[in-house]
Order: sequence, then structure tokens, then C-alpha cells
Amino acid sequence: MSGKLMFRLGNDLMMTILMLFAIAYYITGNMVHEIIGIVVLVQFTIHNFLNRRWYKTLFKGKYNVRRILQIGINMLFLITMAAMMISAVLISSDLFPFIPIDNDMALRQLHIQAAYWGFIIMAVHIGLSWGMLINSVRRMTNIKGANPIRTIGLRTLAVLIVAYGVHASFEEEIGSKLFIYSPFGWFSTQSTAKFLIDHLSIMGIYIAGTHYALKFIQKQEESPARKTALAAKLKEDK
Repeated sequence: MSGKLMFRLGNDLMMTILMLFAIAYYITGNMVHEIIGIVVLVQFTIHNFLNRRWYKTLFKGKYNVRRILQIGINMLFLITMAAMMISAVLISSDLFPFIPIDNDMALRQLHIQAAYWGFIIMAVHIGLSWGMLINSVRRMTNIKGANPIRTIGLRTLAVLIVAYGVHASFEEEIGSKLFIYSPFGWFSTQSTAKFLIDHLSIMGIYIAGTHYALKFIQKQEESPARKTALAAKLKEDK
């Protein structure tokens, strides 16, 4: 695996972890929260720079269901991140206290909801690239060929993560955090370890759901092509 790909994967992994800690405001406190936000902004900028060729291909080639979904999710992720970062600077009390904002309640609400929507969209964004990530891990670990036992074990683990993630979604009231007005944020007394386990499991719902939805869509798109190819071959054989 090339050093560039390793750097890209490392940057994305650290950005994901730091975004989780950024949501845990009650654990980090405001100063650490704002510093993490700056680091995430830098990493997000690096992420987009390394993937700048993707923007150049937006209006080229064919648009199938997978590509339309990818473009839509990527644009939503970009919008939510921009809204979260801009509102963060405007309501900052430690790193940017010199910016005068008289009534910041609306901005605080925008920041909080953009953060939680960004969290969900980020998980879907990862799910869109999950197949590529799996292949990268296989190359790193020199895993070749299929192994039924490994496949069953990993799929069982995925089911358990999703099941716990559904439980954690209700326990964490994710739906309320996405839609209900709360400019002062959401507080909890859970430990850092439980917070990470819960939110990683919640991400697992959307990563797994997106990954397997794409596999289903791909099969549906390949079926007509296979039938056409088979019909053409039968015609040639005649």
C-alpha cells in the first residue's frame, strides 16, 4: 500500500475519532472542544484536497444510482460541515471571543444540529466507501481469497453492532438531537468509554445499511446487463 493512501486513511480515521469527541462536549469542556474543532477543520480541508479530482469528474461520465447517491451524500456532508464550522467560529468563547454576536441562540442551535446531522451523514459517507476500505485492509494484512468462517464471524459481528446501535440510538435520543430545538446542547453523565461504544455502534447502523444497500443496488444494475450479455452469447452460438 502506498504512503499516500496510508496517509489518507490515517487522516480520515483521526478525523472520525475527533468528530466523535467534538460531539462529547460535556466530556471535553469548551476549550478542548474548540481546539478539536480547529483540528477537524484542518483534517477536513486535507480530506477534500486529497480528493479534489472527484470534484473535477462531477459533470463527466454516466450517472447511475450509486453515483447519484454518492454525490448527494458528499454534498450534504460538505454543507453540514460548512454550517457547523462557520457557526462554531461565530459562537466561540475561547479561541475567537473577539467576534461580536449579540443573539447567538439561533447559531448555537444551527451548530448543534449540524453536528449531529454531520455525524449521521459522515457514517453514510463511510458506508459508501466501505468496500474500498475492506479491500485496503485486506491488502495491508495480506488476506487473499474468501474464508466462510471469517465471513460468518464478521457478518455476525456486524449484526450485533447494528442491534446495539439501535438500542443506543433510543438511549441517546438521537432523533431528538436531530430535530428538537436545544440551543444549550445535550448533557449526559455516561463515561467516555460508553459514549464511544454507543456512538460507534450508532455509526455502524448507517455504515452497514449503506454498504449492503449499495451491494443490492449494484446487483440490480448488473442483472439486466448480464441478461443482455447472455442473450447475445446465445444468439452467437446459434
